[in-house]
Parts: sequence; C-alpha cells; structure tokens
Amino acid sequence: MDECGRRDLNPSYKLGKPDFLGENRVITKNDFKKYLARREIQGLTKQWLSQCNSWLVDYLNFVKWNIDEDKTLEYCKHLNNNMSLVYYKKHIYQIRRFLEYLKVDWASTIKLPPDPEYLPKRISELTIQKTLSYFEQHEYYNQIKSIILLGASSGMRAKELYQLKLGDIDLNNRTVYINHKPELEQSTKTRKSRVSFFTKRAEIALSEFLDCFNNCSNLKNLFTQSHITRIFKTSDLKVKDLRKFFSQEWDRLGGATSIKKILMGHSFKSDVDLMHYNCQSQEDLKRIYDRVMNDNIL
Repeated sequence: MDECGRRDLNPSYKLGKPDFLGENRVITKNDFKKYLARREIQGLTKQWLSQCNSWLVDYLNFVKWNIDEDKTLEYCKHLNNNMSLVYYKKHIYQIRRFLEYLKVDWASTIKLPPDPEYLPKRISELTIQKTLSYFEQHEYYNQIKSIILLGASSGMRAKELYQLKLGDIDLNNRTVYINHKPELEQSTKTRKSRVSFFTKRAEIALSEFLDCFNNCSNLKNLFTQSHITRIFKTSDLKVKDLRKFFSQEWDRLGGATSIKKILMGHSFKSDVDLMHYNCQSQEDLKRIYDRVMNDNIL
C-alpha cells in the first residue's frame, strides 16, 4: 500500500508482459516460463523451442538471472569469440527477442552483424552422379540414393527432408507434401504447408527404399537428421546442397522463377506478382514441373 492507502500494483506483470524498470531486473522462473509459453503458442516445434530454451538459459545463467547491460554485452562478446557467425546470430537474435519481450530499453541497440559475402556453390548433375557413385557400396545406399534424388528434384530444405513421414510421399503422383504441423514436429520456414514433385528416377529410388523401409529395415524414420548427417560427413556434397542443385538446374532449364519460388517455399512478401496475381493449382504446378524437369534431369 502507498501513503494514500492505494494498492501498490507492480507494472511488471500487466497483461502478463513485464516492463523493464530501473538499471537491472531480476528474472524469475515464472517470467521465463510465461515467455516460453507465448513462444510455444506461436506454432514452434518442440525441437526449436527446446533449442531456444537452451540458449536463453545459458544467457540467464551467465548474467545470474539479473538483466544487466554490461553483463549482457560481455556475454555477446564471449559468444562472438567462440562460435561461427551463423550460430552467433541465431543465439543473439533469441536473446534480443527475449529482452524486447521484457521491454528492456537498450535491447534494440544489440545489433546483429551483417552476413558475410556469399558465393553460391555450383552443383551440377555430374556432382550428383559422383556422390551417388561415392556411396554405392554403403549399407544404406537405398536410403542415401532416395534422399539425394528426392532433394535434388524437389527443392526441399534439408530440415524438411529430415521431417518427412511415410504418408507425405505420394509415389503414384510423384508428389511430396511438405507440411507445417508443429504438433507432429514438422515445420517450414514460411509456416505454410506446400507441395513439390520429384522425377521418375527419384520415384524408382523411393519405391525401392520404401519397400525395404516397410519390410526389412531397422530404421524408425525415413531420414533421421543425426543418422543422415553422420553418413554425409565424409561427402563433399551435403544434404543442404541438393536444394541448391534444384534451384540452379531449374534456371539452367529455363523454368519460370515464380514457379520455382512456389515449389521451394520461398517467402512471397517481396514479390508483388506472387502475393497478388499468380495463383496456380497443384495440377498446374505438376504440369509445369514435368515440362521443365522430369524428362531432363537425373
């Protein structure tokens, strides 16, 4: 109660979103729990939510759960000196987002470094063939061949390939359903589900692999990330490069960029045509895909 007998309300908990007052702020486990709950209802997968939780707990432990600008900057410097730029930016972005939720007035001064100049790696059909030859004697060759040909001919992100479930692949129509279903641990970068397609050669490889997967395999998932990453560790071509091949090959074959963006799941925010004009049905996309890709590659 104040001197006038009025109840002393703590503005830190208005609407469940705390305000940052004073030089420092002690963060309670309840503050943190509420923040994570709000992130969870945004549709994040459990895996990504767990990663964000881990990064933030590391930060909070460093500052001893007391938000302090000097200690925060010290932590940022520590991260910058001990990890890759990509990992550093992801980590710092999550910290800044948390501080902005707390309404920390200096949170906006924590700037992310610019991306380094990047030259895409050229991936040709010869690169794909050499990689298939490299793995030819591998015990999981059917699985390896399937993920290579599916990734190279569909344009899926590596993460999307790892999350695929058996029911997402329609062999009869050479269609793959790329779902955003966080409750099933499936997510896309745009948070929208989409479809893409694969070639006849990929269909044959997938048919052979799925037959083995259903009848004689000890595999629990189609393409578990840890399992696939270990396999490709010694390969010059990585799973993420398969998407690069699709993008480059589509352009080499003269395919429309707008259709490529749809198939690859790019954001439409900066593309007026895709946002307001260009609408294609699944049948339209399949017909265009087959005309550009199916009889020309792999």
